[in-house]
Amino acid sequence: MVTDEAIQRTSRISGFHKLAVEERIERIARFANLADEHRRQLAVPSNIDTHLADHMIENLVTTIAIPVGIATNMRVDGRDVLVPMATEESSVVAAVGNAARQCYDAGGFTTSMSGTEMIAQIQLLDVPDPERARLLILERRDEIERICNACDPMLVGLGGGFRALEVRLVDTPGGRMVITHIIVDTRDAMGANAVNSMAERLAPDIAAWTGGRTLLRILSNLADRRVVRARATWTAEAIGGESVRDAMIAAYQFADNDPYRAATHNKGIMNGISAVVLATGNDTRAVESGAHAFAARTGRYRSLTSWEVTSEGNLSGAIELPLAVGLVGGAVKIHPTARALLAILQVETAGELARIIAAVGLAQNFGAMKALATEGIQRGHMSLHAQNLAFAAGAAGPEVAEVARRIVELRTINEGAARAALAELRERA
Repeated sequence: MVTDEAIQRTSRISGFHKLAVEERIERIARFANLADEHRRQLAVPSNIDTHLADHMIENLVTTIAIPVGIATNMRVDGRDVLVPMATEESSVVAAVGNAARQCYDAGGFTTSMSGTEMIAQIQLLDVPDPERARLLILERRDEIERICNACDPMLVGLGGGFRALEVRLVDTPGGRMVITHIIVDTRDAMGANAVNSMAERLAPDIAAWTGGRTLLRILSNLADRRVVRARATWTAEAIGGESVRDAMIAAYQFADNDPYRAATHNKGIMNGISAVVLATGNDTRAVESGAHAFAARTGRYRSLTSWEVTSEGNLSGAIELPLAVGLVGGAVKIHPTARALLAILQVETAGELARIIAAVGLAQNFGAMKALATEGIQRGHMSLHAQNLAFAAGAAGPEVAEVARRIVELRTINEGAARAALAELRERA
């Protein structure tokens, strides 16, 4: 006999997507036996309209707010900018602002970009003569251009569209595959939808021309035709002297030659980059996958940044990575908070946004390396984290700063210490 409780506990909920958001919350509250406080929290409105959010993803029940801070002191290509960053991690925003302040008088950040081209791949299988198939596809270059551009005349009208064709032969355990790359200038869009549509449209023709069988038709997030670079110089005096400079160089050399260090080193860079990507409604997962693939392009996972000492004895840093971001399409266009945060940046092109993001990544890396090479990462980071622990312990108002101060002084930064400090503070009040 199937009981009401058994029905309530099943994850097989027919028509869940058809329910109103309030009804979905009620269903999952019963399933998980949620406390009233959790049920109420799921229903709290946010700065994005529930109706809009319900049409952005499937089976919506709530939204989750991520704090957005502003990185100050940023000067990029001669222009002062305020940079919104969405992150839950303490010290990220402060690190960027501090790093930017220390190179501001030296000119800030100088950037460049290779272009705004994206790659879509079409996988061809069961080809008896791959070399001949490769040439057959390349011979159709003009026809392929016409097919691709016909998929998105608006993009072509904006100056974008098909740019180049590549065909690669990839050996796999399942046999040799013929992989066609169509290179498309997506202008101010990230471009996933545009290039995917072109690949879908082109695939049947490629199969017909070669006698093979097409399978996957999808963009590549290794956007190595959309590489952004940023550089900056910090005077030895501004950062605390030659000993700090040399310690930071040693920290970079460690990261560039050891993948275990490089993974954390690059994660720190992405703390800054992903925060701006998220704040502007762009695809953090696409940017992160492209960055890490790019870091391993030499066959060994390495640092995304490079650091050296200039002839004047100053510290010079540079970053280079693919950044596929846009100003139109997807969440960028419809998320009202993303639109407001983009307005703060005052950017007119996707390339300009990408260059600012790269500068933030370099600043973040400077801040992390300097902290590691001097006082250690924990001091500044944990001072901010102590405030989170004070909140978690139940502190309110002025208590938060005082509890955080006490547990930092004790160098016992955990929730238990925060609860004890709060209890002592209240006993003395």
